[in-house]
Amino acid sequence: MQFASLGSGSRGNATIIRYQSTTILVDCGFSLKETEQRLARIGLQAEQIDAIFVTHEHGDHIRGVGAFARRHKTPVWMTHGTERSAEMGLIPNGFVLIIGEAVQIGDIEVLPYSVPHDAAEPCQFLFSNGRQKLGLLTDTGMITPHIVQTLSGIDAILLECNHDIDMLFDGEYPPYLKERVASDYGHLNNHQAADLLVKMDTTKLEKIVVLHISDKNNDPILARQALAEAVEWDSDDIHVAHQAEGLDWMSIN
Repeated sequence: MQFASLGSGSRGNATIIRYQSTTILVDCGFSLKETEQRLARIGLQAEQIDAIFVTHEHGDHIRGVGAFARRHKTPVWMTHGTERSAEMGLIPNGFVLIIGEAVQIGDIEVLPYSVPHDAAEPCQFLFSNGRQKLGLLTDTGMITPHIVQTLSGIDAILLECNHDIDMLFDGEYPPYLKERVASDYGHLNNHQAADLLVKMDTTKLEKIVVLHISDKNNDPILARQALAEAVEWDSDDIHVAHQAEGLDWMSIN
């Protein structure tokens, strides 16, 4: 199984999961033109995307979903709450996700699982090819036992480290935004993400990627150090998906 990021952060998010002949796009927080350009950067064309899975309705995750789906007739999967709350225009080939019920898209099984976030019906995803499992976890305010259970035993994880708590509260955000980001329905900080790795079964874990890192309230060095300490890895073995550059293809062995 392979994965890549077209970009991750508050100005747009999009993740690619690929196995054999199946390619899935998770979220599309960039314009149609920019998404196509970012796909080309990792050697993909829009027509190769078999489905789009949407985590929630916030603009940095859905900005390009509607235009992409209409232009390329791409199937879009999202929860009913996200569908009801999102402003994406007509989706010609839309399907409703039920949290906890897996969907098979070609060679990849996609399991949506619930997370606490300030959205209508947010979810994140566990991907499986029958032999390997890849977990995606961003836009989550706290770690729940359900999250720990769902992600235990996976082979790779794409994990939000949105902020360093001290940088957030010492930073320039207004008080209401600081409280929103740090709340139980906001975003994970470095130590919360590290705590997840401590609590879950990481015996098979071989790849860790930092996602959704704030360019104002975090430092990639701090995020990598926190996660590395949790799993007793070298921090150089922790990868980061950036807002502008994204992350080139990585593989689960």
